[in-house]
Amino acid sequence: MGVCFVQSPAFVGVFVFSCMALCLLHVPELALAQDSGITRHYNFDIKLQNVTRLCHTKSMVTVNGQFPGPRIVAREGDRLLIKVVNHVQNNISIHWHGIRQLRSGWADGPAYVTQCPIQTGQSYVYNYTIVGQRGTLFWHAHISWLRSTVYGPLIILPKHNVPYPFQKPYKEVPIIFGEWWNADPEAVIGQALQTGGGPNVSDAYTMNGLPGPLYNCSAKDTFKLKVKQNKTYLLRFINAVLDEELFFSIANHTLTVVEADAVYVKPFEADTLLIAPGQTTNVLLKTKPNFPKATFLMTARPYVTGLGTFDNSTVAGILEYESPSDSAPLSIKKVPLLKPTLPPLNDTSFATNFTSKLRSLASSQFPANVPEKVDRHFFFTIGLGTSSCDKNQTCQGPNGTKFAASVNNVSFATPTTALLQAHFTGQSNGVYSPFFPITPIIPFNYTGNPPNNTMVSNGTKVVVLPFNTSVELVMQDTSILGAESHPLHLHGFNFFVVGQGFGNYDPNNDPANFNLVDPMERNTVGVPSGGWVAIWFLADNPGEHPRISTI
Repeated sequence: MGVCFVQSPAFVGVFVFSCMALCLLHVPELALAQDSGITRHYNFDIKLQNVTRLCHTKSMVTVNGQFPGPRIVAREGDRLLIKVVNHVQNNISIHWHGIRQLRSGWADGPAYVTQCPIQTGQSYVYNYTIVGQRGTLFWHAHISWLRSTVYGPLIILPKHNVPYPFQKPYKEVPIIFGEWWNADPEAVIGQALQTGGGPNVSDAYTMNGLPGPLYNCSAKDTFKLKVKQNKTYLLRFINAVLDEELFFSIANHTLTVVEADAVYVKPFEADTLLIAPGQTTNVLLKTKPNFPKATFLMTARPYVTGLGTFDNSTVAGILEYESPSDSAPLSIKKVPLLKPTLPPLNDTSFATNFTSKLRSLASSQFPANVPEKVDRHFFFTIGLGTSSCDKNQTCQGPNGTKFAASVNNVSFATPTTALLQAHFTGQSNGVYSPFFPITPIIPFNYTGNPPNNTMVSNGTKVVVLPFNTSVELVMQDTSILGAESHPLHLHGFNFFVVGQGFGNYDPNNDPANFNLVDPMERNTVGVPSGGWVAIWFLADNPGEHPRISTI
């Protein structure tokens, strides 16, 4: 690998996400479990494809001409070799969202962090083994906004002869949420980065690539889930939307949540799900014992807490029962179509209640290995601030500035050399600084009246951790430019969500309420609007691992 060429200057840190890399040093030989898995080969051709939605046809970047992209299926212990060939003018990289990448950090995919992006006419083989994981994950482009069209399911089945810790389903169905822009998403984010304002919102949400019947000119582009009566289906939900958390419900049906982020959970029933960007949720759907003589809408719309603009539309699919074999088929037009009731757009009470029900299964076979102690404590403030407008330019942020996401008031500046490459070659000087602030430089009332100075600093800074360090990270939302929920994803690790609450985190009293018995283990968590979340994890995976405020 040589020096990477940045496609658009500092596009990551200025607006879309802030980043903190974990660089694990002085690593002893890792003992990885040997497994009898097989090697599976996939080919990803990055190519332009004409796609029509909402009566609008456009050419967009896809994998193998598919939208969403192809499904990857493997078993725990399998090795994946995925050759990506870039046939478009955009640079590209692919992230395997939620895969631990134990000793395969080069295959993680974030451009300018673990690799240089794949340039036009070039190829790269992602080579990794799935160790100790099973469940629903997904893959997506990890450069600019190409992930708005370049994404797909990654399904990890248990090892042979290892059953699910719940009823064996009759059938398994992945359902992946995404977005549709009539415009080119790269032009949308490019304009936002240039002007410093918020990006234009999508024209529709999609369910398995289809917007559904609630949008104009979209009735024919509707996902239909056809089921048989008195059967159990495993629905694998994936939220690949760029920024919005989503409520989801099926009319007149109750779902049983059994897994989140490829980790089994204590089962619980829910009429409505909440899934943040980058999160996955597996549920059991028990169909009705008798033919219902009705069809049922499956709908999703955003949970929104911030002040910015957002797409407040609703995507819908249809749950349709097959007619019994001993009766004449019924026309879908002749049976009632029932609609679910979703929570209000800003229903934080529902969001909090749903999240509190997620607990690790914590069984003898699938234990919750919460670290027994904490070696390092970090306190990060998360939120939007402002940065200066370039000379001779008019910006659309507050008071003529640019919006800038930041962590501890540092907005990530994209390097021109991949961080892992710089560390591996011993040439990190001038590429990144190992002095990321572990607490806010200037403490303030994080959820109270915002400070007068909202300007952030820019830099490429990392936290350096010795191998096997146990970490506590408290992430605190701020009200600098308005409180809002922030989904955050940790590459290369799962973590335990040991506590969360509203207001300012209290280091003296809040830890007493931490759940260290069966906390939810996951790779993506939403920092509550006007609140905080505490996670614990063991830094047992060497490499550069970005933590980002979107997926």
